[in-house]
Amino acid sequence: MESISVFEIIKVGIGPSSSHTMGPWNAASAFIRIIKRERSIAEVKEVFLEFFGSLAKTGIGHGTDIAGMLGLNGEDFKTINTSKIDEKIEKIKKDQTINLGGEKEIPFIYGYHLVLNMQKSLDFHPNGMIFKAVFEDGTELVQDFYSVGGGFIASQEKNSIQKQCVRTLYPCHHGSDIIKYCEKLGIKRFSDLILINEESWRSQEETKQEALNIWQNIKECIYKGVNKEGILPGGLNVTRRAAGINRKLLGDKIYKNMDEWFQLVVDAEENFTNINKWIACFALAVNEENASFGRIITAPTNGASGVIPAVLMYSQAFTEFTNEDDIVRFLLVAGEIGTLFKKNATISAAMGGCQAEIGVSSAMAAAGLTEILGGSIGQVLMAAEIAMEHHLGLTCDPIKGLVQIPCIERNTMGAMKAITAANIALESDPAKAKVTLDEVIQTMWETALSMSDRFKETSEGGLAIAVNVPEC
Repeated sequence: MESISVFEIIKVGIGPSSSHTMGPWNAASAFIRIIKRERSIAEVKEVFLEFFGSLAKTGIGHGTDIAGMLGLNGEDFKTINTSKIDEKIEKIKKDQTINLGGEKEIPFIYGYHLVLNMQKSLDFHPNGMIFKAVFEDGTELVQDFYSVGGGFIASQEKNSIQKQCVRTLYPCHHGSDIIKYCEKLGIKRFSDLILINEESWRSQEETKQEALNIWQNIKECIYKGVNKEGILPGGLNVTRRAAGINRKLLGDKIYKNMDEWFQLVVDAEENFTNINKWIACFALAVNEENASFGRIITAPTNGASGVIPAVLMYSQAFTEFTNEDDIVRFLLVAGEIGTLFKKNATISAAMGGCQAEIGVSSAMAAAGLTEILGGSIGQVLMAAEIAMEHHLGLTCDPIKGLVQIPCIERNTMGAMKAITAANIALESDPAKAKVTLDEVIQTMWETALSMSDRFKETSEGGLAIAVNVPEC
């Protein structure tokens, strides 16, 4: 089984969806690379893109079409000025051209060259898409891609086209592997084993710096979210709430930058109600940014991107475990737990419902928090198990296909469950646990397979059809 770096699970992304925005964007970029490898951009006459299944049914709400066009246009979601996205898309539609790979202007008519096929799904995965390039000599290049969750993409021929296969020194594909290697090596902290394994990709110092870069991005995202008012895009007329909560909690206190704001949060009154509201505020801030094509941290997906930031921010604002080492260890452990779910189940709501997104992110956050609060390896795994156990069967039923209702509030619930799971695990003996993390991951996968497609990000069941959209 292939090893996965923690920074493929926790990474810089763009809203509103990792599977429906980042995945198609990555696929479009990959198709450009294939064209360059097989022929050249200069030889392309036309390019076609067709989305199927869940990508088509909730594509407009998730910006799937936008991601496909921007990827073909040679844009990078890690560096694009997010405030210019609407302008770039309007130009493509108005001019009816696309700058393929940023190199050649070719005709591109929305609705003809890009199609959302809501009547058909591809067999390999619900999130399927087919790209076709037609060359000047009449020959064609066709490639299928599948967005398999967390921004990862695959094709039928190759399970993952984004990276070379890496095998770590101590492969951890199950929770039992982590216990085995830690006992073998005499390692007392979960994160120490992961730090060693991450050397398969980069040095330990580079790993620590990448984790701190993730933390910086988290702080910036939350800060942006708590300072933005207004209505979220998409037509549901959802009002941003993080800014109002932030303002109410801080009262008349004034800040001029992110560092001053963070210090005010740290100095805020620490009673249960206030801390609870702050945690909700952090999660809401991130997911409101995500819903409006903001730059966020995918962890492990965009729809669940508020859980880990909220729990990590909670630890830095309201516990004594606030040094850089604690931040690094939190993210290493959280990321590794995410890899276990990706390898043995799924992190795609289109495959497993929201248990695969909020459930996984809650398990990741619970494990990371337990690690820095002094939990044993067994307690860390137990915390992840508890968090997922109480998300089993959670459906994905976004109203109007938007990552807003119930997604935004659901992140606050996932964060609180993670903190609760960590606290329970820290007061428990893992030797007496009746369910292991590996067993709950397997159960989650079996639940995913049994779940109706109506509850797997298709907007065909649950709240998506129960709520009268015009009245939202």
